[in-house]
Amino acid sequence: MRVVLADPPAFTPAYDHELAAALARAGADVELVTSRFRFGEAPAPAGYERSELFYPISSRLFGRSRLRLPLKAAEHVPGLVRLARRPADVLHLQWLAAPELDARFLRLGKPSVFTAHDLLPRRTAAKRELWHRLLARFDRIVVHSERGRETLAEIVPEERLRVIPHPVFPSDPARSDDGRTLLCFGVIRPYKGLGDAIAAAKEVDGARLVVAGDPLEPVDRYCALANGLDVDWRLGYLPQREVDRAFGDATVALFPYRPELDQSGSLLRALGAGVPAVAYDVGGVAEPIRRFGAGRVVPPGDVEALAAAARELLDDPDALEAARAGARRAREQLTWDGAARAHLAVYREIA
Repeated sequence: MRVVLADPPAFTPAYDHELAAALARAGADVELVTSRFRFGEAPAPAGYERSELFYPISSRLFGRSRLRLPLKAAEHVPGLVRLARRPADVLHLQWLAAPELDARFLRLGKPSVFTAHDLLPRRTAAKRELWHRLLARFDRIVVHSERGRETLAEIVPEERLRVIPHPVFPSDPARSDDGRTLLCFGVIRPYKGLGDAIAAAKEVDGARLVVAGDPLEPVDRYCALANGLDVDWRLGYLPQREVDRAFGDATVALFPYRPELDQSGSLLRALGAGVPAVAYDVGGVAEPIRRFGAGRVVPPGDVEALAAAARELLDDPDALEAARAGARRAREQLTWDGAARAHLAVYREIA
């Protein structure tokens, strides 16, 4: 079976790579169609072909500047044309980065799947009729959680929805944590709730906070909020050695997200590194934590509960070790090979 995976904006290069490689190991002929990753080296293909058909100029200019957006929009439609011409038994899109343009110009022409990583992306979530029309074009929609399935069932017939849990990103960093280190990992943007994490960390005696990630918003207000707290700021797009160091230093990872996504790749990196998590119960974020006992889940927006859960794990060695064992169980069971088998089963339904 020939499968074309498409992530036009290269939003999730690590996810794309792991899924493409696992599908190739399972016997599929896989091409990953994407664009140049602007913030570091993309993973080298392993058993699959990688084609950078989208945004050949804008992905090389301007960095994060908004000046690139008009050029990117102009490049989007030619990219869609090139994508439509790729031979495939199944076309599997990971992201619809320009939904208004996709609604007009996306041509599938073959059995197709879409993974709703963010369910309804933040910028256009209110345009439900737009998303209804877009998602209706796909034969199957993959979500990462039961919560995601319930959410999309409001605009997508349930018979076309499939739940495939997000696998972990397994790693084995050298353990260097001091038993009191909380971690906020991942791109820094408003829905990640860094302010809540800082406020909670202040309520945990002796806690240290590591903030590791690339800011997509100014961090000055967070720095002011953290006054008096021991914070280690590790800002920027981190190379793998720094990612490993962050998880090696972490005792517990915090995920006080707002309800704007289905699942968190950063959470799955933490669990894959054996680091337990405390998270707000939003989207599908809580599901792997609850399923494997890999930490604690608290009500959304409840900073006191977030602090209390973190305090419990830091203060109780037995509770911490049980949560670490849950993270290890997640690493053992939420595998990329298992996800590849589940995806191939979906592809066979429609191809």
